[in-house]
Amino acid sequence: MSHPVLITGASQRLGLAIANDLLSRSVPVIITYRTPKPAVTQLEADGASTIQADFSTAQGIDRAIDAIQAATSGLRAIIHNASDWEPESEHRDYQSLIETMMQVHAIAPYRLNLALQSLLQGQGSTTDIIHMTDYVQLTGSQKHVAYSASKAALHNLTLSFAKMLAPDVKVNSIAPALLMFNDDDPQAYRDKARKKSLLETVPGAQEAVKAVNYLLSSDYMTGQTLHLDGGRHLK
Repeated sequence: MSHPVLITGASQRLGLAIANDLLSRSVPVIITYRTPKPAVTQLEADGASTIQADFSTAQGIDRAIDAIQAATSGLRAIIHNASDWEPESEHRDYQSLIETMMQVHAIAPYRLNLALQSLLQGQGSTTDIIHMTDYVQLTGSQKHVAYSASKAALHNLTLSFAKMLAPDVKVNSIAPALLMFNDDDPQAYRDKARKKSLLETVPGAQEAVKAVNYLLSSDYMTGQTLHLDGGRHLK
């Protein structure tokens, strides 16, 4: 059996869609999740190995690394999807906010990549690291300053790890703008959000799935970012 793909934060939204797609094609998957949800139970039933992990603390990252190393002798890929999203308007402890954003989006991928690189290297074929970054890594955000800064840091980690781990490991990013709505998003918000891109659509999680599959199948792309923004950067 081939080595598994590790997906962090795969209990909902994009991570869940990516995990389900890989499992549907009999690709072995290890997922991490922070909070137990019915989706995690279903992933286990479908064959995924699951690890509860909280990347907001150093101890949580330590435990996750130990659990991953105990679960497999090799990895086909790591997809860093675990994320947190808090605006400054809902937070008064700005020190804690920036620390948490950096911890989850930059420090956790940094430490996992370094700790697990031996599981990716020396397999006789190229393996992958994919960082799920964000459209705002290049534009900034008035409402999510700490979040944007942490995603920009993750983008820079893509460049550094691409240099460090070549030629055995390809390292790339996927930077989505809005790909999917929440079920409770009001219609007025949905209409306004669609107008932010040239294509005036919110395509759904499958757009991220297709981007992941492209990067996993590519033989000649590393240190790059796939921008899934519908032309929003041109508005």
